[in-house]
Amino acid sequence: MSEDGTASAESRALGASRRSEVLAAVRRHGTVRVAELAAQFDVTPVTIRRDLADLDEAGLVTRVHGGAIVAAEGPRDDAPAARRIPQPGRGDGAIGLLVPSLSVYWPDIARSVESEVRRAGLRLLLRESRYRAADERPDLDWLVDSGCLGLLAAPTMDGVGGERAREWLRDAPVPVVLVERTAVVDDYQRAIESVVSDHALGGEMATHHLANLGHRRIGAVLSRTSPHFEEIRLGWDRAVAELRLASDVTVDEVPERASEDFDPALEVAVDHAVANGTTGLLVHSDPEAVRLAQLATTRGLRIPEDLSIVSYDDEVAALGTPPLTALRPPRQEVGRTAVTMLLERLADPDRPTHRVAISPTLVVRDSTGAPVTR
Repeated sequence: MSEDGTASAESRALGASRRSEVLAAVRRHGTVRVAELAAQFDVTPVTIRRDLADLDEAGLVTRVHGGAIVAAEGPRDDAPAARRIPQPGRGDGAIGLLVPSLSVYWPDIARSVESEVRRAGLRLLLRESRYRAADERPDLDWLVDSGCLGLLAAPTMDGVGGERAREWLRDAPVPVVLVERTAVVDDYQRAIESVVSDHALGGEMATHHLANLGHRRIGAVLSRTSPHFEEIRLGWDRAVAELRLASDVTVDEVPERASEDFDPALEVAVDHAVANGTTGLLVHSDPEAVRLAQLATTRGLRIPEDLSIVSYDDEVAALGTPPLTALRPPRQEVGRTAVTMLLERLADPDRPTHRVAISPTLVVRDSTGAPVTR
């Protein structure tokens, strides 16, 4: 036999021996994880996934996200009971949802998620965290321990909280789809499945709308505490460069609405607009835009003749005076798409990772028009 043939035979023998040990570990523990097996046998995670795929095809184990459990006939009597993974639509499982707030932005997403989960014959388990949380792992663990088949989550992704969230996502015991968040984990930058609104495109759309009306000096006033600040700013930057608009206008950052500095910051933004001849503003989010419009009219500015305003969020923009043109993120579609992706992941653990960005919608109202020279 050739050296190649000998090596191949030895490789097959080693593979068979390893698969036998993997099967023994599944039967002994009831559930195993790819990362732990790869470390135990000193092989790559890809090798372990192939072993589990072979064992699953033979009906000896059932593959789940991140590992495997004992096959449907059940574990040995001396093994811990493994959680059964029902198929979507059977009505005997739950999907978990972790959101940072239930007061703004997220209620529409939560309602659409609940509707889609119910349509699939499953239940929704909801946990509310908070923006910039230091550690959301207890909430994520609670959802998993409560029997969720998979999770939709919008965890903190910056600072210490972000580091801890990525640690959890790296070895998540159930499938996870991030909602309005993105993340990569591991040294090779493995992407976590995600659905987001394309906020950068929204920033571009708002700027293009104002430019198409004839504005050449278009500024931005953005909430510095928003997780979408950088994306919206990026879209504005790209549009300004692409359209060759005036680059000496200002981007003003505004603190959260509860801050005593909120109104003064908006007053400064109006001062900047007047001082540098800005005729169009992209403002994030609606409360900032509604209040800025009020302060501007108090100063004697006409909207839209002297200053056109495009709000970003469209939750209460229509209630402004005048009603504000706004970019509307696809909140409900984000929720529906996230559920669909999670169900497809549960049905096919080996499908490629999907990262979906859904475009916002421009809703034109009375706060934008062609600039008028007094």
